[in-house]
Amino acid sequence: MILSNGVVRTMDPSLPTSAALAIAGDRIVGGVGTHENALPTPDRVDLRGRCVLPAFTDSHVHFPTWSLARKDVQLEGVASLAEALARVGGHRADGEWIRGYGWRDAEWGEHPSRDALDAVTGDTPAALWSKDYHSLWLNTAALERAGGDLQVPGGVVERDDDGEPTGVLREESAWRFREKHVTVSEDEWVAATREGLRVASERGVGAIHDKDGWLGAHAIFGRIHESRGLTLRVWQSLPVEHVGRLAEVGLRSRIGDDFLRLGYLKTFMDGTLGSQTAWMLDGSGVPITSGEELAELIRAAASAGWPIAVHAIGDRANREALDAFEETRQSWQPLGLRQRIEHAQCVDPADLPRFAELGVACSVQFSHAPSDRDLAERFWADRLDGTYAFRTLLSGGAVVANGSDAPVEELEPLAGIAAGVLRTIDDRPPWRADQALTVEQALHASTVAPAWLTGDERRRGKLLPGFLADLVVLDRDPVTGPLDELPEVRVVATMVGGRWVHNPPPWD
Repeated sequence: MILSNGVVRTMDPSLPTSAALAIAGDRIVGGVGTHENALPTPDRVDLRGRCVLPAFTDSHVHFPTWSLARKDVQLEGVASLAEALARVGGHRADGEWIRGYGWRDAEWGEHPSRDALDAVTGDTPAALWSKDYHSLWLNTAALERAGGDLQVPGGVVERDDDGEPTGVLREESAWRFREKHVTVSEDEWVAATREGLRVASERGVGAIHDKDGWLGAHAIFGRIHESRGLTLRVWQSLPVEHVGRLAEVGLRSRIGDDFLRLGYLKTFMDGTLGSQTAWMLDGSGVPITSGEELAELIRAAASAGWPIAVHAIGDRANREALDAFEETRQSWQPLGLRQRIEHAQCVDPADLPRFAELGVACSVQFSHAPSDRDLAERFWADRLDGTYAFRTLLSGGAVVANGSDAPVEELEPLAGIAAGVLRTIDDRPPWRADQALTVEQALHASTVAPAWLTGDERRRGKLLPGFLADLVVLDRDPVTGPLDELPEVRVVATMVGGRWVHNPPPWD
């Protein structure tokens, strides 16, 4: 197959663009003129001036959770408790539970409660996730499922003046409640994930770094893969608590094939900005894992052959995580393990250079910066210099990979890239414009850097001979077009492994 008459952005600085691309099987075999005559009667695709890029990788996504949440009550952007209740009341439950996500009570001026939720849900149990997925709003029928068993280490149970649960659980308390009580069948997970794959292909996604290891996402993806239904490549996380069992049976990172591999272990240092549980240097927040505990986990993981992804939002959480990686570097650096901190939303400026110095990657979400700007200015006003500091991290030499954190933000790579460049998602001026990225930097973080994190930098993330033919066709070139038109760029088609998984040509 020859794709020609357009702009091919290879993402390789030695040959940034090409006018054509040659593909044979699941591989790229050449660019302009290369191998063109050697291919027998090749299919020729006229790009008609369109732009071809490597397919996007979402480096932080809860894919099955996002897929399932697409059917739930959508509470993102609601302006008040009353509006949230109206949406819940108008939703017809699909099964035993009313499920929803996206609320942000910090913007309401009033707090959610089980009593308010009871008024619109009655006796049907309801479980509604906050936008950051670190707080869970329950009604009385849902709370009764727990029989008072709500408090766990690292968890928060909000209570009223009489000591009774208000209906809001945070951190470990919320996650354990979900795991024990808000049951979803594997068939339902699989069906939702199949539909999510279709949507992801429409949006140019060719690979993901999935964070749903806690719910057995590898089994969900495995069922789909058995029927050759995977249309993107999965780098799967597992909870760090499994490290002992993994070591016992000898399972190491990279087990799998080109479409589904076990990749890394995930752990948490703290909570989030939105739930006010981020671990801060002023002592506020909810520490989930101490620096000493993390160091032990890093050593155990390295001994078993696994890199670790560490969720760290607050400046104290990031410092503790960096300290743990520095303390343990002799256990993992000689093995070439590609360690990562997820989010790195608030970092003390003194700690920003340490990512590059230690070789610890930043797995961030460009869309979080403009989305969180009001909360950050409200709660972190005295420490904004280190918040969402993407350009500073890149300038210092850190590896920065971009993701969505869907369903926290929408799984939409082009919107994330635009957010990283424009630093705004509405009509307001850019927020902290000094941290805005170039289009090339944002694209690199969505293609090349994620491939490096999985050890695939010589097979994926660029459009070069010998690389896997994972690509996206866009309606225009985002690099040369006006920046104010960046949000208007659209996906035309997506290819993974030499196979069109969305909108095969010819195109109008």
